[in-house]
Amino acid sequence: MKRGRLLTGDRPTGKLHLGHYVGTLANRVKLQDEYECFFLLADYHILTTRLERLDEIEENIREIVLDYLSVGIDPERSTIFLQSGVPQIPELALIFSMLVTVPRLQRVPTLKEVMRDLHIAQPSAGLLNYPVLQAADILSVKGEIVPVGKDQASHLELTRELARRFNDTFAPVFPEPATLIGEVGTLPGTDGKAKMSKSLGNVIYLSDDPETVTQRVMRMYTDPKRIHPTDPGTVEGNPVFIYHDAFNANREEVEELKPRALNAFLDPIRERRARYAAQPDLVEEIVVEGTRRAREIAAQTLAEVKDAMKMAYFRGVRPRV
Repeated sequence: MKRGRLLTGDRPTGKLHLGHYVGTLANRVKLQDEYECFFLLADYHILTTRLERLDEIEENIREIVLDYLSVGIDPERSTIFLQSGVPQIPELALIFSMLVTVPRLQRVPTLKEVMRDLHIAQPSAGLLNYPVLQAADILSVKGEIVPVGKDQASHLELTRELARRFNDTFAPVFPEPATLIGEVGTLPGTDGKAKMSKSLGNVIYLSDDPETVTQRVMRMYTDPKRIHPTDPGTVEGNPVFIYHDAFNANREEVEELKPRALNAFLDPIRERRARYAAQPDLVEEIVVEGTRRAREIAAQTLAEVKDAMKMAYFRGVRPRV
């Protein structure tokens, strides 16, 4: 039976941490058994909010792919590909941009959030078109399923609108992607903030060694009302106990959670990561092969798009994939 095609991904801004694992990575590993999975390394999306330190992107890509492999994402079953290695994506984004108005893009909920968080007074054309490029990411491989959090379901609506608009205007080329809302949580930062975030420095990376994990956990915010060890503590909202629920299989070890449970959880991830990292060319081979496959699919999609638009003239001038 044909499996649905699923797409999700990450901007290569740095290593992945436990918050990413709880929020999405653990779910992705499971989804490999149910869907034909495509995992996007979205380097073009970085440019919408950041034009400096671009020399870091290549190393960040390597780190993210190692993180993928270390948690169980299998390149034999899933396609890991680089956005900028698929030229059909920006070409599709250009076509899609003709099908949406500026006021509609200005109503995208995340635009205001990004502008507020990054103190951007006026969005660039690239930032305004971020959701159009995102739609091209998904529809270039005819993605049918997109995993999202409960609060992000509306983010996919523009992709669905663009697919409908193209299909109604020209021909039924695209599926209307469905959201897959997983039962995933948000891991609080080690400082007790609502969310683990690289920018806040309140993270535990999947690649952290045992000593680093121990140091960060021992400094972890626990309970401001518990001044002395003999004082009663509050379990609800305490990140130590939230981490316990997420990572410790032995429910009787709550009081001894701290570094031991997290390191026990991370040890096999570290071992797999070290094994893959010892093969210097492996990451590049995985990305090159995955990108080649995504490019072939996207080229077929774009050919169908141009046929539908009656723009498939002088085929000899088209570059070969």
